[in-house]
Amino acid sequence: MVPILNTTKHFIMTRFFLLLICFIPAIGFCQPDRWQQRVKYNMNIDMDVNNNQFKGKQKLEYTNNSPDALNKLFYHLYFNAFQPGSSMDVRSQELGKVAINGRVDWDARVRDRISKLKENEIGYQKIISLKINGVAQPFKYHETILEVNLTKPILPKGKVVIDMEFEAQVPLQVRRSGRDNPTTGVRYSMSQWYPKLCEYDYEGWHPTPYVAREFYGVWGDFDVTINIDKTYKIGGTGVLVNANEIGWGYDTPNSELKPTTKEKRSWHFVGNNVHDFVWTADPEYKHLVRKVGGTTLHVIYNYKENNPKNDSAWIEVADGAAEALPFIESKFGKYPYPQYSFIQGGDGGMEYPMATLLSGPGLGTVFHEWMHSWYQMMLGTNESMYAWMDEGFTSFAEDLIMKYYDKKSSLEGLKEALQKNPNNKNLQDLIPILPEDHSTAYAGYFALAKSGYEEPLTTHADHFNTNYAYSTAAYSKGEVFMEQLGYIIGATVRDKLLLEYYKQWRFKHPNSNDLIQVAEKMSGIKLDWYKEYFCSTTKTINYAIDSLWEEGGVSKIRLRRIGQMPMPVDLQLTFKDGTTEMHYIPLNLMFGEKPNEDPKQKREVHEEWRWTHPTYIVEFKQRLTDIKAVEIDPTKRMADVERKNNLLELKW
Repeated sequence: MVPILNTTKHFIMTRFFLLLICFIPAIGFCQPDRWQQRVKYNMNIDMDVNNNQFKGKQKLEYTNNSPDALNKLFYHLYFNAFQPGSSMDVRSQELGKVAINGRVDWDARVRDRISKLKENEIGYQKIISLKINGVAQPFKYHETILEVNLTKPILPKGKVVIDMEFEAQVPLQVRRSGRDNPTTGVRYSMSQWYPKLCEYDYEGWHPTPYVAREFYGVWGDFDVTINIDKTYKIGGTGVLVNANEIGWGYDTPNSELKPTTKEKRSWHFVGNNVHDFVWTADPEYKHLVRKVGGTTLHVIYNYKENNPKNDSAWIEVADGAAEALPFIESKFGKYPYPQYSFIQGGDGGMEYPMATLLSGPGLGTVFHEWMHSWYQMMLGTNESMYAWMDEGFTSFAEDLIMKYYDKKSSLEGLKEALQKNPNNKNLQDLIPILPEDHSTAYAGYFALAKSGYEEPLTTHADHFNTNYAYSTAAYSKGEVFMEQLGYIIGATVRDKLLLEYYKQWRFKHPNSNDLIQVAEKMSGIKLDWYKEYFCSTTKTINYAIDSLWEEGGVSKIRLRRIGQMPMPVDLQLTFKDGTTEMHYIPLNLMFGEKPNEDPKQKREVHEEWRWTHPTYIVEFKQRLTDIKAVEIDPTKRMADVERKNNLLELKW
């Protein structure tokens, strides 16, 4: 999804489709040995667009692949958050009492809006009946969580069929999900709209109440039929299997919606090996289609008559996505699903399997939400506990894709902004201390680290004290984590790691230790210290050039660690004749060293710097007076919070 502080995440040939749905579920079995629960949803939804309510029948086949007997089940009932006095409502209002730099800390999209919803504007999900293998089960509501106490446990390797009938009311658009969005004009954004089984993994059940953010789900297959007024057009997760009946670009590009004598039209979608299902509906939708290899890209947006700028912006989304996909797959792994839909809806940008909701056509948001297909839809970490592994890595990828597409780095973008506004003192101060890539992420992290609001990345997403701390930690510091990892193990090794991480852990719900283990195997470097310092604490990096002198014909430079987090150090010497050389000092906790990242530059590897020692002396043979400049980390990838003491320019 897009950061909360930035409100500014077809028909396929039958044979090809069948091959894909047979192939995708098998992918996970080649990965590291960690069992996964499995679901198979079959849902039939009858929508009443006059009162914004719907009835649903859900048949869920649940396979318990765990070694445990399950005595309970838990479901998410997300719509129940959109009621006055709910946990989401009260939490948002409490955060609204906090001001950071003169700005109220609540999510501007929520604020106190839930408290003002009328009876016909609230959201709810009510369970009419729930049976397992034909036997009624007792259940209990915990606002947005349904607890089911089973009359008979589900045994290890057991499989049950759960039949549920439910009814729901779509809330007025507040957060991600809802109806009648005043900004986009979209009628229905149907995310988190059905009773969704909670995840049970090696840590147990995860019945996380819907208070603010982040999700975790069970992979499986979704077969969803939506019955809705015949004038409505739909986009969503999965492949529309009755495309010949529907038309509207799903059968052939640019085709019209096919006429029907029925009052309601049935849209039948199938999505396999996904952990959620989203759909949207609006009578005024327009549909663009692009095909890249075996992938069909859908762009669905709210048509605005006589507004060619709106059309051209969404056309750029379609063309930009088609252009970027080969680059994305080369860097992050192949997209395994048959389709992806960019759909106008929601309240900013929010990711779901095989689809994203976008309030507008900004390409940064488009690429960000699409990359969630890798770091949430395929890898699927528990976002509540590891939001930085989803949002941060997605932001990392977004930065590289935008550079590929725009042919300029994020730092170049900031420099252009400064040229347009040369009196921007903040930009003037920032640009000299930021790296070429991921510069805005570093700027965000530096501000957070100095703000007094920072909390460890290990903090549960819903339990940060401020929205500001969560947003900057998950997005900016998470992005810095990955770029800085390239500083530690080498950017080329890091890039190979990303592909190997994807290969080993897709469809397996990896945690941070799993990521680190892959990184250690790829690099030959111990990295547990990096995760512990950068993720589990708020200790900062600060290295300084302390002093330099000659002694016995040997030149010496003393470096000082001022911050509490130790790091390996790249020290570049620039000489009067214009030549440079790198002096690399590995950290003793690494038990290894990164390869020379620039073979054209001379590099000398020194003895390791023991983390207990605050100072380190670098010795070299050149005369001290031959040196023009000394700089710690000239690439600026190390997230040193005080870079003024990293550079010493000498005028002999």
